[in-house]
Amino acid sequence: MPRYPVEVPATAPAALTGLLDILRCPSCGASLQESERALRCANRHTFDLARAGYVSLLAGSGAISGDDDEMARARERFLTTGAYSPLLEAIGDLAAGTVPQLAAQSPVAAGGAPRTSAPTILDAGCGPGYYLAGLLDRFPAARGLGFDTSARSLRFAARAHARAAVYSGDVFAPFPLVDSSVDLLLDVFAPRQPEEFARVLRPSGRLVVVRPAGEHLAELRDLIPAMVSVDPHKEERLHTALDPFFDVLEQRVVRYQLPLDPQRIRDLVAMTPSARHVEVADLDHLLARAPQDDSGSSQLAGGSAPVPFHVTVSVLISAHRPR
Repeated sequence: MPRYPVEVPATAPAALTGLLDILRCPSCGASLQESERALRCANRHTFDLARAGYVSLLAGSGAISGDDDEMARARERFLTTGAYSPLLEAIGDLAAGTVPQLAAQSPVAAGGAPRTSAPTILDAGCGPGYYLAGLLDRFPAARGLGFDTSARSLRFAARAHARAAVYSGDVFAPFPLVDSSVDLLLDVFAPRQPEEFARVLRPSGRLVVVRPAGEHLAELRDLIPAMVSVDPHKEERLHTALDPFFDVLEQRVVRYQLPLDPQRIRDLVAMTPSARHVEVADLDHLLARAPQDDSGSSQLAGGSAPVPFHVTVSVLISAHRPR
């Protein structure tokens, strides 16, 4: 995926100005216009453009949480190894099968500026923009918008793809978007606000939700007991929240074995809520005591080419239609 250097932009990125038709002021709901490296509404509410190329559209007291610098860097490192590329491919397959307008549109206009009529992908809790960028690569006619509470993550997301714009926003607050403006809403391992999801999706739009199944990373959780486990009632709670607003169209399971070396294990632990429960010294101690291969040597500790430790990736992906 393309990466772009961080610069102090003289103007808002083209991807962001190309989405002003659907962005709204989070304070009053008025339209936004670019003005002197900021977005402003007619009521003089102003939202400055960050050096990294994203804009903060948080209203009130702001978001209550978000990845810190260590978590954001770990997530970026881990995802760019391609460890979750089968998951990204499966998300794209499900989107292609349930959101036909993504594949039906003509390419973007000359110069890279997206057409006003281009289908819109919204990534709620986008992190470093890995999944949003991957979908934009797959659907060249689409334009992308992502938001996250973590300014650290948005530094990566702002340069994840030339057609991706990002803003600082909270999934639990009203979205600064007009009604019925999104064709595909992506929620990958992120919190959800079903009522707002339904409001911003077009009647023909689709919500794609990605969450861990019960055996996801089970071997790693056995090795590191302090890791956060998968809630056994997660599916029940998900459907209770979504059913008043959405019908389930399709559900798929993505399951495969993933080899992990010590660095990828550290990054995988560090990028999740488990980072707040696992001490670095304890993790290093556990890795040194990892299961042994047939030769009797540790699979993870020592040597220039350690034998990988394999874990199960098991993820549920579902597509939902607004009621």
